[in-house]
Amino acid sequence: MAQTTNDIENGSILNIDGRLWRVVKFQHVKPGKGPAFVRTTIKDVLSGKQVERTFNAGVKMDFATLDNRNLQYSYKDGSNLMFMDTSSYDQVAIPEELLGDQIKYLVEGTDCMVSFFEGNPIAVQLPASVVLEVAHTEPGLQGNRSSAGNKPATLETGAEIQVPLFINEGEKIKVDTRDGSYLSRE
Repeated sequence: MAQTTNDIENGSILNIDGRLWRVVKFQHVKPGKGPAFVRTTIKDVLSGKQVERTFNAGVKMDFATLDNRNLQYSYKDGSNLMFMDTSSYDQVAIPEELLGDQIKYLVEGTDCMVSFFEGNPIAVQLPASVVLEVAHTEPGLQGNRSSAGNKPATLETGAEIQVPLFINEGEKIKVDTRDGSYLSRE
């Protein structure tokens, strides 16, 4: 069955003019007058450039078929990150640029979803949260604890986030990989 603009969803990969674009945001619009259309925000998979595009409703679209595989991060080798396919034990080298800011939350042994298009890795998705150790933070302030406060902390990966005052060095905390926010103490 042919896919149309009506099938667009967040995360869909579109092949437009030979380039792959990931749908970041979409909205089906049916004005009171005139034909319906789909307003999208799409991001170039390779360059990361984000643009707004509008498509007429019901127009045929070329959706890219991706091969998603669960890979485990092993180690860094130069500018590549080495991942292992846990089913076949094959090693896969992925350029670190593909992870962008998510690299701040990547530690050895992390299971990631890697999307391949025609045999080439195009996207790496970390789990929604990871457990990391606090490498450095100032001691919490004693006294008035009725108002929750935050302080900066440096994690084992070098990422800097805000944590509650009661968190100390050496503790393991759960961090949201999407926005780098503190979730809980482990």
